[in-house]
Amino acid sequence: MSTTKSVKIKTTYWDIAADLYFPPNFDESRKYPAIISAHPIGSCKEQTAGNVYGKALAEAGFVVIAFDRSTQGQSGGLPRYTEDPAMAVEDFSRVMDYLVTLPYVDADRIGALGICGGGGYAINATMIERRIKALASITGVNYGRLCREGFSGFDPIAQMEAVAQQRTAEARGETLKVDLFVPPSMDVAVQAGITDIDVLGATDYYRNRCVNDNAGTRGLFSRRAASAAWDAFHLAETLLTTPMLVVVGDKPGGFGAYRDGLEIYARAASRVKELVVVEGASHYELYDQPGPVGQALAKLVPFFQTNL
Repeated sequence: MSTTKSVKIKTTYWDIAADLYFPPNFDESRKYPAIISAHPIGSCKEQTAGNVYGKALAEAGFVVIAFDRSTQGQSGGLPRYTEDPAMAVEDFSRVMDYLVTLPYVDADRIGALGICGGGGYAINATMIERRIKALASITGVNYGRLCREGFSGFDPIAQMEAVAQQRTAEARGETLKVDLFVPPSMDVAVQAGITDIDVLGATDYYRNRCVNDNAGTRGLFSRRAASAAWDAFHLAETLLTTPMLVVVGDKPGGFGAYRDGLEIYARAASRVKELVVVEGASHYELYDQPGPVGQALAKLVPFFQTNL
């Protein structure tokens, strides 16, 4: 049997596209622990959630499913490039519903992993989806906080007023406004005078290191209000009780993963929780660079082995 398999998960409205990664010497007659792997904002299942962490965790003995969020990548859903936290969190349950039907998946040993904004979504989903038994966040970002701060120029009310006007315009037939999350090239970023380590890292990753046509690297502006009014960590002190591993790099940038990682580690009610700070690593080095990724996996694999 192939080490990977692409599937379509039926939902009420559209299909979710996903890739299954299988352990070495996979045997369909056995039961395996499984991990749901969620991609970053503007990314897709083929990138770090699948080709790096999904592959490595499968090699360590887990069945891993990396999926495209609704309206993203090869999944269905309109309008395209919508970052709607409620829909993104529900996608975890949709993927879970599929996983528990597979005869080779142990339904009592399923974990969740999220990278960047997928980490924030995974954290929030785990509070609701009690079938998730272990949670890991790799350089996770609270996308709601980012929308209220950096993505709004620290003026969320003005941003939401602009969103309202744009949505009205689009309802009347005007052109959709789609924002690029990263510059189209490193040259453009440099010429624009960008110095933030996260924006430069994102540009290098998406435009040079891991180019994939399924990665939108963009968001529909008229649908941003839902994100700006959302908090990935809401009620974590009460509802986040699942064993949790938080991995961040110690070189903070504008997207705020270092800050968010420390915050959720402090707030989570989980009795079993660990914070790993990878020295000398930035946000995007934890996506695919061998040194930082190796340090993350050195903690990630035994965490899931112990808690699933």
